[in-house]
Amino acid sequence: MSKHIFVTGGVVSSLGKGLTSASIGLLLERRGLTVRMQKLDPYINVDPGTMNPYEHGEVYVLDDGSETDLDLGHYERFTNSPLSKHSNYTTGKIYLSVISKEREGQYLGKTVQVVPHITDEIKAAIRSLAADDVDVVITELGGTVGDIEGLPFLEAIRQMPMDVGRENCLFIHLTLVPYLKAAGALKTKPTQHSVGQLRQIGIQPDILVVRTERPLGAENIAKIALFCNVERRAVIEEMDKSFSIYEVPEGLVERGLDQLIVDKLGLRAGPLMLDDWRNMLRELRNPQHEVTIAVVGKYIEHRDAYKSIYEALTHAGIAHSTRVVTKRIEAERLDREDPELLLKGVDGVLVPGGFGMRGIEGKIQAVRYARECEIPFLGICLGMQCAVIEFARNVLGLADANSTEFVSDTEHPVICLLEEQKNVTAKGATMRLGAQPCVLREDSTAAACYGTTQISERHRHRYEFNNEYRQLFEQAGMIAAGTSPDGSLVECVELSGHPWFVAVQFHPEFKSKPLSPHPLFKGFVGAALHHRLQRAGVSV
Repeated sequence: MSKHIFVTGGVVSSLGKGLTSASIGLLLERRGLTVRMQKLDPYINVDPGTMNPYEHGEVYVLDDGSETDLDLGHYERFTNSPLSKHSNYTTGKIYLSVISKEREGQYLGKTVQVVPHITDEIKAAIRSLAADDVDVVITELGGTVGDIEGLPFLEAIRQMPMDVGRENCLFIHLTLVPYLKAAGALKTKPTQHSVGQLRQIGIQPDILVVRTERPLGAENIAKIALFCNVERRAVIEEMDKSFSIYEVPEGLVERGLDQLIVDKLGLRAGPLMLDDWRNMLRELRNPQHEVTIAVVGKYIEHRDAYKSIYEALTHAGIAHSTRVVTKRIEAERLDREDPELLLKGVDGVLVPGGFGMRGIEGKIQAVRYARECEIPFLGICLGMQCAVIEFARNVLGLADANSTEFVSDTEHPVICLLEEQKNVTAKGATMRLGAQPCVLREDSTAAACYGTTQISERHRHRYEFNNEYRQLFEQAGMIAAGTSPDGSLVECVELSGHPWFVAVQFHPEFKSKPLSPHPLFKGFVGAALHHRLQRAGVSV
């Protein structure tokens, strides 16, 4: 029988439950165990696919096309747990399923209620990941204990020990001990109240992971243990990590969390194998070089909107022993200000994905600067579409070239709606989503990066390169370096004669890991480093 770990949060939001859950998954895997990861989100949206990035950060897309919470990105970067639609459930998804069953008469005339029908649906979602070959299922609950919308999820996990046995369940509560400067002391009372709320619901935490900016000290650990009814060794101090999120697992190991979990669940685990992770951290802490990458986007002020982009750049930097400094530039500024002033001195330009007209002209200016100044360029999704529009306007002379997303009656629709999207009206989960195969040209930069011509990458878009213009583009030097297997969709474009100019319709950032950087990001950062060294007069 699979064991279950439930991770809840208290006191305040944004404590890092996702990172802590991912770190626990990593440590258990590194002890020879098979892990599955899952996030339960209390919001009523069926998935985050229709949510503004300012509201929720990036939408993380899985191979099966599921649009999920960004914490699933942490799960994939830290662990080898396969993720699917069963890895992320929301209140909306749960209620939609229950209401559909009620409409079909599956409840045989019963009055449908939160308990037991909603809670049973939540428990079924949790059990969907349990299997004979899975040692541990880690389920993270979004939100904070005390939020009204989270109560059905808490009630469901309260019931789980009665279904699978208390010995097969472990409750980990992530909380905060704030430091009050005026008092000159850490305060444990918020943690006590948070645990008290959990206990009123009927959940006694087995382990407390305590976020703090200063060491707790033996006295505070003893106080928390006493008033929260846990062992002293089960109060795990988690100090803020100012350098890198990838330090979190090491910190938890130092506090003995992995062994504590193994002991409490009676897991048959091997010794911890973390040497490659520690070697990666040494590379990260001691880079030999530095490059500056300009990320030109629409949601720059909200860092989580491009979370996977920034992480993929970091991963590529590790591979080159290079610190990657990101210069975040609001796209609209490039439409108002001289691109030379904003982009001068950068070693690479990256234009990420997005939707809507705002900032488009600024992104096109960034592409033009990278193309004309021969600076390494990587365009992703909308970034590729902007590269196509820029080339059409400034190289092909099609002055009003545009995407029909922005100008429906443009004379030169070099980017147009996918054929399969023309009759789609609903917004949720209706884009071209998930893993799609792609065939690369053998002589392309992309193929050189991947080391193969057959790839699969994740998509999230409605618009595409207009094939009516393909021959014109290729004659002028922008080649279709990658297409769908039948050749009907352009998935990657490159510029002939440019040192490194690659733009892709898919999202490579979703498949990058610190120990396995994505080939395109690795190639891009390598090209940026080459550009910087050349500019400095260093022989390369």
